[in-house]
Amino acid sequence: MKTIVISILGTVLDKRGKRENRWNKWRPTVSMCQHEDFLIDRMELLFQPGSEHLTEQVVEDIQRVSPETEVNLHQLDFKDPWDFETVYSALYDFSQNYHFQPDNENYLIHITTGTHVAQICLYLLNETHYLPGKLLQTSPKQARTNRNNQSAAGKYQIIDLDLSKYDQIASRFSQEHLQGTTYLKGGIATENQRFNNMIEQLEKVSIRSQEPILLTGPTGAGKSQLAKRIYELKKQRGQFNGEFVIVNCATLKGDNAMSALFGHTKGAFTGASNQRPGLLKQADGGMLFLDEIGELGGDEQAMLLRAIEEKCFLPLGSDKETSSNFQLIAGTNKNLHASVNRGDFREDLLARINLWSYQLPSLKERIEDLEPNLDYELSRYAKQAGHLVSFNKAAKKHFIEFAKSPQALWSANFRDLNSCITRMATLSDGGRISQQNVEDEILRLQNNWRNITNPTYNPSAETEKILGRTATAELDLYDHIQIAGLIKVCQESTSMADAGRKLFNQSRAIKKSQNDSHRLKQILNKYGLEFGQLLKS
Repeated sequence: MKTIVISILGTVLDKRGKRENRWNKWRPTVSMCQHEDFLIDRMELLFQPGSEHLTEQVVEDIQRVSPETEVNLHQLDFKDPWDFETVYSALYDFSQNYHFQPDNENYLIHITTGTHVAQICLYLLNETHYLPGKLLQTSPKQARTNRNNQSAAGKYQIIDLDLSKYDQIASRFSQEHLQGTTYLKGGIATENQRFNNMIEQLEKVSIRSQEPILLTGPTGAGKSQLAKRIYELKKQRGQFNGEFVIVNCATLKGDNAMSALFGHTKGAFTGASNQRPGLLKQADGGMLFLDEIGELGGDEQAMLLRAIEEKCFLPLGSDKETSSNFQLIAGTNKNLHASVNRGDFREDLLARINLWSYQLPSLKERIEDLEPNLDYELSRYAKQAGHLVSFNKAAKKHFIEFAKSPQALWSANFRDLNSCITRMATLSDGGRISQQNVEDEILRLQNNWRNITNPTYNPSAETEKILGRTATAELDLYDHIQIAGLIKVCQESTSMADAGRKLFNQSRAIKKSQNDSHRLKQILNKYGLEFGQLLKS
């Protein structure tokens, strides 16, 4: 592959006299071609108007020391070589008009000549790949016998901005990434591979992107805590100087919703005795977490979409826009795709907030992480109570066996776990949770879950919505329960494959072909149902 150098003519460093003594001096553009171990096949030499004579002399000298080097000239008018905008624009235009062939040629961007502004612009264009290749830096070489005597060839260094190729830097990046993922997990050494993979990617997205993030998953899966940790991680890295503002959209209704989110002017409605900036304005320079975003009304959704895209909005009662530069994290336990199909949620807003979407698994789906979360909850209780609490050996074994059994529903997920640890720790004597504490708590949990599982639950009412009254009347209770369960899982899933993974979470592991969509489709066909039909129900 040929070696191509892109360089700016140095109007000072390359102008070192016209006579033969110029060969005793280091001239960066000519000196690049004087190294026996560094062959330049072609040089793209950029020069400004008024430097034509110097350009001719430099080209002649390059031909003398390296006749195999082809030199192409490009005249660029920087106008003011110290003005960043004009210099960057001129070099950017060059990069867009130049025909690069990276498969056949290696490119080096010489950053020694030109003004400091020009050197910075070359660096930025290389970093963003408008000028592909590596950086080339040259410098004079001091002779040891006489520091005033310089070798004309000098020395050169090639710099690759792909930092992953530098072992020490790559190690630092890897360590920072590990620290970031550990922080997002609250310091808990989790074992669930799906959850760990999600957090690893989310750490990269959190640091590298300012775009909205959508966190989905059941109530109590930890969406709020994760959003707060993302904010704190970004703030640690200097990306935020504003606040973390959390809003539960389920509490916002009517004019109160518009006012709370976007603010209002004095007198905008009855009772608006003072101006209110609104929560979006409060999040300026920071992060806004909209929990239960699926509960927002249509007007608020439209206003939010514009605020995300244009960073400005119109407070209630005002004819003057206000701006706020915030990053959005949205949380929901709803299937927003199903909400779009029902007309309850704007499709364009979902598309905007769904760029980075992560579904947090329930506690039951990552039950292998129960023990480290158990230790985490005990540690958190100790900080709040001011004294340590732990299980005795038999009590901990008994609790874990129950917690991992089918009898443990964990319907509120980690909120259930937090509550039960708080209760047992509070009732324990001498800082030790006994087996009796565990047995009492198990009875309490079972009673709570029994009351939660819909005492007035009528599965036939669910199937009637789908199949109609006549067809429903012909079904056994077993079929009612099965169809109702299918409806619930499908409505909480984004696709047939997603629903199938949830429905066949155990048996799929031992099957040679994990075609979950096909298995679900067969069951639906039995009742004459389609997946899309369940989403719209």
